[in-house]
Amino acid sequence: MAGLIPQRFIDDLLSRVDIVDVVDSRVKLRKTGKNYAGLCPFHQEKSPSFTVQPDKQFYYCFGCGAGGNAIGFVMNFENMDFPQAVELLARDAGLEVPREEGAQNKAASSRYEALLRLLNEVSQWYQQQLRSHPQRQGAVNYLKKRGLSGEIARDYALGYAPPGWNNVLSQFGSDDKLKRQLLDGGMLIEKTENPQNPLYDRFRDRIMYPIRDSRGRVLGFGGRVLGDEKPKYLNSPETEVFRKGEELYGLFEAKQKQRKFERFLLVEGYMDVIALAQHGVHYAVATLGTATSTTHLRTLFKLAPELVFCFDGDNAGRDAAWRALQVILPLLDDGRSARFLFLPDGEDPDTQIRRIGKEAFEASLGASTRLADFFYNTLGARLDLASMEGKAQLGKVALPLLDKLPKGIFRQLMLDQLAQLTGVSVTALLAQQPTPSPAPEQTIPAAPRDERPGHQPPFESQSQPWQPAARRVQPRIRVELSPSMKMVNLLIRKPDILQELSIPNGLASLDTPDLDLLLKVIDIARAAPGSSPPELMSRIYATDYGSHLTQLLGREQITPETGIAHEFQEILDRLLAQQRQLRERAALLSTLRQRHARDNGTEEPDQAPDS
Repeated sequence: MAGLIPQRFIDDLLSRVDIVDVVDSRVKLRKTGKNYAGLCPFHQEKSPSFTVQPDKQFYYCFGCGAGGNAIGFVMNFENMDFPQAVELLARDAGLEVPREEGAQNKAASSRYEALLRLLNEVSQWYQQQLRSHPQRQGAVNYLKKRGLSGEIARDYALGYAPPGWNNVLSQFGSDDKLKRQLLDGGMLIEKTENPQNPLYDRFRDRIMYPIRDSRGRVLGFGGRVLGDEKPKYLNSPETEVFRKGEELYGLFEAKQKQRKFERFLLVEGYMDVIALAQHGVHYAVATLGTATSTTHLRTLFKLAPELVFCFDGDNAGRDAAWRALQVILPLLDDGRSARFLFLPDGEDPDTQIRRIGKEAFEASLGASTRLADFFYNTLGARLDLASMEGKAQLGKVALPLLDKLPKGIFRQLMLDQLAQLTGVSVTALLAQQPTPSPAPEQTIPAAPRDERPGHQPPFESQSQPWQPAARRVQPRIRVELSPSMKMVNLLIRKPDILQELSIPNGLASLDTPDLDLLLKVIDIARAAPGSSPPELMSRIYATDYGSHLTQLLGREQITPETGIAHEFQEILDRLLAQQRQLRERAALLSTLRQRHARDNGTEEPDQAPDS
């Protein structure tokens, strides 16, 4: 959503969140004195150089130079911009992000809210069509055949898109502005080849499943055909309000039924979620036509310690399960677990639970394949583990994947099992891991999506195992800070020193590196007197200068807190003195040049002689 986020909200958000919790939910930390340490998520390392300072609400890596506050960490880790990071932290804290009401931002906010209202109205209209449209009977019969009650249809706000090319367009597109909103919301398709009637309804003669966010707002739709037409399921496209990689179908509805969860079941389709809910399983969710993402998994792990993936038992289902396994590995901190439920051929969760009942179905979840078993069974399926060559190959393909597991007991147990299977000690196995060479810029590839026909053994493409999120971090070369950067560092550590010091107007005229950043930080600190270091950091992050801060954070601090103002003034006085000396030298040099010219008769007259 466009629009400025009020600084008062950002300050309040930072006061509510604890950077230790924010980081520890993504990177395993251990307490070291008053701080916390762990392996840096932004570059490969074996010894922890990543620290989190709870007293200052900062994080810093001495290896690669990444650093910042809670917002900055989310920006780097999730590969987000500033507003998105604030939105994510606010959502986790149960807060709604307000927007400034300036003319431009107010207009953007209005467009966003208007689109959400329109999508909600369309959803209500679809629900009405399911109850009253003359051609609704086919949809009603389909839902009854699937065993759905009127209550469950109401809970999931099921609807019906009637046949025809312009039902939604006629109902809601009364002017050009509304047509544009419908197009922006994914409800219409534009066909430029037909200039007379370029717009038509995206969804026609389909059961409609509204996709709702955690607050119950309609973001988009999924539609299922009643016959054999293709595609069977059609989803809304990505829009300003709908991001498929961040939303889970059924999560809002599940949270309406129960407050605490022991596990979540990830299934493939809308009807699987609804059919399971019909039978009392209110913890099933589905992705929205995309591969399972780390965002999906983190959302669920915040609510429950165990995830069960449900797939078909054929080759395609097992390949999909293997891709999901690779996504979840970096998130498996101790206390979290994952299982894989493989259904018999021709079965889906709907038919399975109707055939065996809720009790037996839930028992099958508890008896489903554990991640460790699926991991080693899959890798070893095509290897001769009785041979030395097979054992060596197993170690080669398994180690890079196990390296993605967070440090902890589960990781150690997985390594112990690999040692047992190969007959090689854990110490010897780890000694085979190559030491990574730092790259100029690290980009972690996105999750591979296997769309090719046929079966590909999952361990054949493990030379570059998948990692959780696309993150980039520039390597940092340690250099001596310029005087201006030293002053910025001091000012960030103690913003209130500006109340003790007098900054001369001539500071802006200095010719010294990084002066523009220093002046910007001074302006920001002056505009928010009383800001804490994290609050000042958040204000700077929101500017174009935010990226310059990482080289400052976490550096060894020699100056004690009580001496910060004195050192700041000392550096400032030295800069001003150097500037005066330069000016005096320039003036003296000019005087000497004029004297030399006068003594040699080459002095140019002040004005041209009369002609």
